Amino acid sequence: MNKTIDWFTNVWTADYWTDMNFWIDMGVSVLILLLFLLWRKLFTKYFFKGILAVSKKTPTDLFTYIVLAFDKPVRMFFVILGIFFALKTAPFTLMEAETLTKLMRSSIIALFGWGIFNFIPYSSNLFTNLSTRLEFEVDKIVMPFVTKVLRFILIALVFSIVLEVWEYDVGAIVAGLGLGGLAFALAAQESIKNLLGGFIIVTEKPFTMGDWIKTPSVEGVVEDISFRSTQVRTFAQAVVTVPNATLSNEPITNWSKMGKRQVTFKLGVQYDTSRTSLERVVRRMENMLRNHEAIDQETILVRFDSFGASSLDIFLYFFTKSVMWGEYLEVKEDINFKIMEILEEEDVVVAFPTRTLHIESQEEKEKTKQYSLRGEKA
Repeated sequence: MNKTIDWFTNVWTADYWTDMNFWIDMGVSVLILLLFLLWRKLFTKYFFKGILAVSKKTPTDLFTYIVLAFDKPVRMFFVILGIFFALKTAPFTLMEAETLTKLMRSSIIALFGWGIFNFIPYSSNLFTNLSTRLEFEVDKIVMPFVTKVLRFILIALVFSIVLEVWEYDVGAIVAGLGLGGLAFALAAQESIKNLLGGFIIVTEKPFTMGDWIKTPSVEGVVEDISFRSTQVRTFAQAVVTVPNATLSNEPITNWSKMGKRQVTFKLGVQYDTSRTSLERVVRRMENMLRNHEAIDQETILVRFDSFGASSLDIFLYFFTKSVMWGEYLEVKEDINFKIMEILEEEDVVVAFPTRTLHIESQEEKEKTKQYSLRGEKA
């Protein structure tokens, strides 16, 4: 019997089951596959761990990052190599030798691209560490965006190389895309707008990763930016995805870039407060703010401002050094307690809206009536 059997037509023939050579060749093929799987396990357990241990002793993390990036692709390479040689020695023809070779070459190219794909984020870490050593500041939002761009370019490059392996004319495909470019552009207007919006955000840098921003669309902390959108985590812990085109055309308030945070309010005290007590309260409040370590000393205003409808109004205007929401609230709370302490020590009471209602007695009503009658006679 011929060693090469047409797998799809002769698989159930009687000769197929009785040919001893066939089963020997099949056993060799399976053994080859199992050996490669065994080598894969040994590589993972001993050789890879040894390489990783050695790489960690190098002055830089470059070699470690390369090993980690190509770990899974190398493991898969052993599997693909085992399948390739198993099929080459198998007593049947599953596919033509040329097709099998092309498939093998395509797999190697894809695995190599996979390793580089994994290495790109590590390379951004290396660049960030290098910029830190050289005292060259790189915005946090730039590297994730550049990483996504490089990965996209890599995928396109690997795909084009694989097409070349299968003898497809990449130039003709690109030209065909050029002919349909107008229709594609019309269909992808929003995507193109979002992509351009992403480039605007990265270049103008109105915010960076981890910043607290507020726009008409969303308020929260920036978590990620991609080609299409920016992810913002709100204070309710929900993640809002905002298209870059929308975000780049909106006014953006970046609270994280505040150097200090404003506090301003009016405090009303009762009208029966004496001038001396009021003046002393105002001066003590100002002195307290001047000596508070969490208050910015550049602008502090504490003044008796106006005679309100039901209170004497003291105006306070100052800034906290911290812009973080939680710390800001802690400082405000501490200031409020200190103000209450001053008011208690000076025996000054905070006013609340009041109205005085005067009810005339019967005798007063008679007098008013008599006065009105005399006025009429006059």
